[in-house]
Amino acid sequence: MDYTLRICGQAGQGIQTIGGSLARYFARSGYHIFTNKDYESRVRGGHNYYQLRVSDMPVISSLDRIDILVALDAVSLEIYRIDLKDEGHLIYDSKSLHQEYKQDNYLDIPFEILAAESGGSKIMSNSVATGAILGLLGMDLEILNGIIRESFAKKEQSIQDSNIAAAAAGHQFAVKACTSCPLTADTVNNNPRMLISGSDAIGLGAVASGLKFYSAYPMTPSTGIMNYIADKEVEYGIIVEQAEDEIAAINMALGASYAGVRSMTGTSGGGFALMTEGLSLAGITETPIVIALAQRPGPATGLPTRTEQGDLNFALHAGHGEFPRVILAPGSPEQAFYLTNKAFGLAEKYQVPVIILTDQYLADSEWTYDGFDTSRLHNHDQRLRGEALANMNNYKRYACTDSGVTPMAVPGESVNLVVVDSDEHNEEGHMIEDAATRNLMMDKRIFKKLPHIREEISAPAYYGSEKPEIVLVGWGSTYGVLKETVQILSGEYEAAMLHFSEIYPLPEIEKLDYAEIIRKASVSLCIENNATGQFERLLRAEAGISFTGNIRKYDGRPFSADGLTGEVNARI
Repeated sequence: MDYTLRICGQAGQGIQTIGGSLARYFARSGYHIFTNKDYESRVRGGHNYYQLRVSDMPVISSLDRIDILVALDAVSLEIYRIDLKDEGHLIYDSKSLHQEYKQDNYLDIPFEILAAESGGSKIMSNSVATGAILGLLGMDLEILNGIIRESFAKKEQSIQDSNIAAAAAGHQFAVKACTSCPLTADTVNNNPRMLISGSDAIGLGAVASGLKFYSAYPMTPSTGIMNYIADKEVEYGIIVEQAEDEIAAINMALGASYAGVRSMTGTSGGGFALMTEGLSLAGITETPIVIALAQRPGPATGLPTRTEQGDLNFALHAGHGEFPRVILAPGSPEQAFYLTNKAFGLAEKYQVPVIILTDQYLADSEWTYDGFDTSRLHNHDQRLRGEALANMNNYKRYACTDSGVTPMAVPGESVNLVVVDSDEHNEEGHMIEDAATRNLMMDKRIFKKLPHIREEISAPAYYGSEKPEIVLVGWGSTYGVLKETVQILSGEYEAAMLHFSEIYPLPEIEKLDYAEIIRKASVSLCIENNATGQFERLLRAEAGISFTGNIRKYDGRPFSADGLTGEVNARI
């Protein structure tokens, strides 16, 4: 069983309500889920969809072809019905669309009439539609009823009961109307799975890493991280501050870090542009900071609700002057969880800014897991306080060491004076102008630290044939689609994937000779969601790696497994 469902219509029609309820239903039923969203930058109208892939086997990417299409408006129906499989089914309400279709696989369900009759109001049409989809698949409503009660827990019980009745009406209508539907759900275990998005996984990773201060200005698609952390604020003693702008946000986070707590900020490209002076401040003051940079298509406002991997160069080169930084780019919620933990560890250990690159596709997509192994988390406080400083004579905030890393004292925690300055400074932290000290500090910050940081960067994930003739290389949110494309190609070719989630510094070749793997392949393709091949250029500049070709997508939409497979086959 492997079905793709797409709920489409205008913003404001409850697309997220239907899709979200179904995602939770299938996850709690023990199925594997992958969801993704496509929506316009508007509160009402437009052509949007919530796509859900459900299977009895793990699924980690989306597909273009649809098994069930739920159309809530006529225009969206016309746009998306071309993606419907021959054996697929389309569900719609001819009364609300003011149009009737005679195809055998088009199921006309009177959402609004059933909602009014069973629930007392047409506003419950979404519950009717949700029940109808489950009826089409021959699934019962017990779990859905629990989800409805949870969703309306703060409402009167009569509202819960009415929505449950509306879902039952849709379910009953679909069962009677589609007596020979080819789509049926296979029986799986009823062990619920965890359903989590990329943004929530970053937020969860931050909370699990001991985050105590988060400041940000809302900006799609980074806002989900702030929302998640804010929801945990009271429970875990975290301060979440919605700043007046991104300049204030990063400076607040730097102040909190200097004062002795783990801190973080998040934004998208336009907001990160405002943060770059603060980024440089972190660089020269050697203040640990974690920054979530959720990419979206630019330049300027660009396509604010779409996806792209267009800010890699920006993250690499942002800020004035030269200073080390670490860039991590998770490809799944699981990677996002663990890499966020690693980001805090690296930021504190080496006293550098760490940037977590995500994008709308990863931020909004939801995956299912059996759970995360928290024993893999590492939370070691690198700051010195109290007794650890008591016997330290002549403390120097920027003392030169073999590793370039200086003991980091918390101000006010001992008799030692902690001096920090945004001008170039000496070992004590006081301003200087002489050339010799400038060279000393630059060597300390860059050339002494970077080799040690590189040692901690993990090798890219390798999946597929041990002797591949086709190698697909990608980074960040392309992980799932690359892996599933390799699975499809492996039926005919010796294929493999190299996926980089730790981007800069690049991993050492000694851990995995990815350069040799790429060189030996007959076909090597770098897959990116941008127009200029930013990661391909990074590999060429830093490691001398060349590819036989590339596949780039920059229309604001993510790759799909079947779409990418077709692109690869065209280049073989």
